[in-house]
Amino acid sequence: MLTRLGLRRTALDLRFALYLVLGTIAVETLGLVFIEEYTLIDAFYMAVITISTVGFSEVQPLSEAGRLFMAFMIILNIGVFAYALATFSYYIIEGKIFELMERSYMQARVDSLKGHTIICGFGRYGREVARHLKEQGQPFVVIEENLEKLDIPEFEDFEVLYVDGDATHDEVLREAGIDRAVGLITSLNDDSDNLFIVLSAKELNPKLRIISSAHSIRSRQKLMRAGASNVILPEQIGGFYMATLISKPGAVEFFSYVTNELDSDIGFEEIRYDQLPDTMRGKTIMNMNLREISGVNVIGHRSGAGKYNVNPGPMAVLKPGESFIIVGSQPQILALRNALKI
Repeated sequence: MLTRLGLRRTALDLRFALYLVLGTIAVETLGLVFIEEYTLIDAFYMAVITISTVGFSEVQPLSEAGRLFMAFMIILNIGVFAYALATFSYYIIEGKIFELMERSYMQARVDSLKGHTIICGFGRYGREVARHLKEQGQPFVVIEENLEKLDIPEFEDFEVLYVDGDATHDEVLREAGIDRAVGLITSLNDDSDNLFIVLSAKELNPKLRIISSAHSIRSRQKLMRAGASNVILPEQIGGFYMATLISKPGAVEFFSYVTNELDSDIGFEEIRYDQLPDTMRGKTIMNMNLREISGVNVIGHRSGAGKYNVNPGPMAVLKPGESFIIVGSQPQILALRNALKI
């Protein structure tokens, strides 16, 4: 447990020390009850004053068997007390107890999340993903082994929820709340690690939307077969982006603008059929009055088969399993979400 939490390996285990103290108290209490026929309260009192070495007198005279038993317990308690004291002192001096408290607090925050996104790795791509999710107000949890990567100025005024561990381990994914998450993004440097994470995540939560980065076409194909919803090749996208800046600079700048790269307030939203109130289901875009309600525009219609119809006409109707792609300013998007209560 200590190693997984990122603490230095040590023979002084705080949890083990606590178990030793409670175990010796229990053994001594039960021993006095059976050997000396003490009451449970008297036996417990004797066990506590023995392990604490305060030196109070006996509750009642001991028999020879009781004295032998107590002599053995005193010798044992000296060792237990010394180990417990050394462990507690180490954790206080080294600051480990505060690390444990911080991790307990952080885990409690993570456990309270639902419908969040898990980011595996906080490198160049992971930080960029976190920045966008932060701007969009989407909850997320970062899984990272090197916690120093979380200490960057951009997030100093924002509490980044994290799990300290290796994202390729199932128990770490569970700590990040994978069963309650809606999405997972993995952008580790090693494609094999990304593949392992995709396989584990898909098994732990089959409904999870999984996005992975890859460094080769071959890896992309394997990741898709493993269950990734989308696989991004950063070099390919970067090359396309730079080439398009030469041939169509205006189009690229507009795309950057609407995707908030140039400090715009334009946002996108996907409205699924199951998110619509009953009063809007089965209605055409014209009769849904989305523009009148919030000012947004429908720019795309995603069918159940995953195909898109750009700029659907006013008579388009949303069916089960389908969704509309909406564009508008951030206040308009917020007004739409409030109107639909999503």
